[in-house]
Amino acid sequence: MGLFDFFKKKETKETPKPEKENNSIALSMPMFKGGSYSLDKVLEDLKSHWGLEVSEISGDDEVATLFINGMMAAIAKMPAPIPSRDLESIFGYSYLWNNVEKEVSEHDSHAIVSILDKSKSQVEKFSLMTMINASILRTSPDAIGVYQGNQTLLLPKGLYIDFADFLLEGNLPVILWIYIGLVGSEEGKNSLYTFGMKEFGKEEIEIIDSQMSRGDLHEFILPVLNYILAYDVTLKNGETIGFSEEQKIKITESKAVYLDGNSLKLEL
Repeated sequence: MGLFDFFKKKETKETPKPEKENNSIALSMPMFKGGSYSLDKVLEDLKSHWGLEVSEISGDDEVATLFINGMMAAIAKMPAPIPSRDLESIFGYSYLWNNVEKEVSEHDSHAIVSILDKSKSQVEKFSLMTMINASILRTSPDAIGVYQGNQTLLLPKGLYIDFADFLLEGNLPVILWIYIGLVGSEEGKNSLYTFGMKEFGKEEIEIIDSQMSRGDLHEFILPVLNYILAYDVTLKNGETIGFSEEQKIKITESKAVYLDGNSLKLEL
């Protein structure tokens, strides 16, 4: 049984723990080339595709605030591209988007989507933000993708819409929330690091000089991150994790290799 199946099976038997209150605002920027979104179409998609309750709508296509399942959200149209200085440094890391530099450089406007409810957990806020982004992308022919600066993520339209639907299955689309860096070495070993876990009050994770392929490392870490966020799990220095009674992966906290500060190392 694969790791993804392991976590999916476990989620059907347990109730996720509520994450501690987080006062951070969930923020993202859908990008457009040649047009923008229609608020009416976005609202209809939120109701029909996601089954959400939308109320207290104030504003129009330019800027609007609304309550969605009791959470306050804001959507604002920005008739200018995201400054190139904010994007150029992460083009080389955006391996999920083919032709990312060319396509993103051609966008001419963007929107700002923010979830403002301080009483909700960051997982709840990111889930709602993801649904709004996906509804904007799905209903806007001119949308090209989403930029999330706090996580250094550039995500193309098709991939974003597909992974957002994980929420309909009771899973978290962590690939849309956490940057997963993959690094190879001349010796043939591979490393992995996360960037964005601190947004959820969790430590960043690194796997250093593993014999696993980069593809296998990526496949391994996704359900781990899903489990940590869905169940508010805190990994601790000196403990072990495993996906069977026999497997014990050591956790060590030490100075990060690919990040600032410390990280939790999983020894694989």
